Amino acid sequence: MALPPEFDREMRALLGEGWLHGGERLQAYGDEYRRETVVPEAVAIPADRGQVQALVRACRRHGVPIVARGAGTNTTGATVPAAGSVVLSFERMDRILSIRPGDRCAVVEPGLSNGALQAALRAHGLFWPPDPTSADVCTVGGNLACNAGGPRAVKYGATRDNVLALTAVTGTGELVELGSATTKDSTGYDLQRLLVGSEGTLALIVEATLKLSPLPRDRQVLRAMYRDVDSAATAVARLMAQPVVPSMVEFMDGESVRLARDVGGADLPDGVGAMLLLEADGDPDALPAALLAIGEAATVDGLLDIETGGSTAARERLWSARKALSPALRTIAAGKINEDVVVPVSRIPGLVAGVQAISRRCGLPIVNFGHAGNGNLHVNIMYDPGDAGQSRAAHAALPDVFALALELGGTLSGEHGIGLAKRGFMASALGPEALALMRGVKRLFDPDGILNPGKVLP
Repeated sequence: MALPPEFDREMRALLGEGWLHGGERLQAYGDEYRRETVVPEAVAIPADRGQVQALVRACRRHGVPIVARGAGTNTTGATVPAAGSVVLSFERMDRILSIRPGDRCAVVEPGLSNGALQAALRAHGLFWPPDPTSADVCTVGGNLACNAGGPRAVKYGATRDNVLALTAVTGTGELVELGSATTKDSTGYDLQRLLVGSEGTLALIVEATLKLSPLPRDRQVLRAMYRDVDSAATAVARLMAQPVVPSMVEFMDGESVRLARDVGGADLPDGVGAMLLLEADGDPDALPAALLAIGEAATVDGLLDIETGGSTAARERLWSARKALSPALRTIAAGKINEDVVVPVSRIPGLVAGVQAISRRCGLPIVNFGHAGNGNLHVNIMYDPGDAGQSRAAHAALPDVFALALELGGTLSGEHGIGLAKRGFMASALGPEALALMRGVKRLFDPDGILNPGKVLP
């Protein structure tokens, strides 16, 4: 669908070189969904919030959809351009507006990368806890959009837990300021947390006040290997019930361990049915006692071995198994459906056993690993995209994985979000009353439905 000529002229006048309409440069702003790249009709690259407001108002007048974009590292199709849409790239709005160590907060624009933020905070002895796999390149705005998490979420929380205030532009072009730079606020509805995880469907975030944490003075790692998944899950439940909260609890099933060893070259023995990578951080003087408590909690029937890493080199060696896993997955198959379902921690064995049964039924390998302290596992369905039968089997297995997670009292996503990939399953995860409320909220923020249409809601 072509954009109206008068809209094109208006955008050229508003954005100048920040308006891309036609030409090869649009390819860089396309996004892939189900192995097909969708290229936008045009790209807007505003320099400030005033231009964002003017863009939204013009899009509303002309009925043009807007899809906000950070670095495009999401895995659910959340930034796939809608038909006839404009992609709004925040790449020019990437400034750190202030760092306030005394208040443990930073005020930033959405296009700032997570990695650049962490580098700037390090000089102040601070960090922002969200640490997704793509942390070096993904943007703060993208982290806010999908409520990104990562391994540290078990102790420090996900993105939603580390935001104090937001400034955003609604679907009517109004600028709203939500929250405050305080860690306590009981003034009305908690709207800034509502925007986090909404994937750009409610408003466009143009400024964020982030809650910071002090950099831990030291970190120590333990690697615990178990006979089977049940033993590892029992250990996770014990770990999360004792007073010392690990800063990371990473889980790998037996197939993950085998891949990391046989393909990734990690130093791991045979016969390991599951493994936990555990980390504690804090004051060096307090860490020995913390490690002792974590090690005791991890010691359950079925423990095969437990190893501690002291020096930086030793820690890296212990983490090498986890780092070797992603490249090793590529040796199984060219295609991968990676879903991040969540269940209560005590039901991880049921999730893994159920996924193994799905794997046998569909005849495809499925590998499980992830953030066990939150019950958040990455279920990787491996298949050959060039094989029509395998492709059908992989996509047919996906509803079974989601149904299993819901049956176990869990939900569809812990940190990746919904986007296009999971919107068809929202009616299974939520009742009609909850979905009706969500649609009502969407209408209030975006009455004409121009913000990232077709995402999240079925």
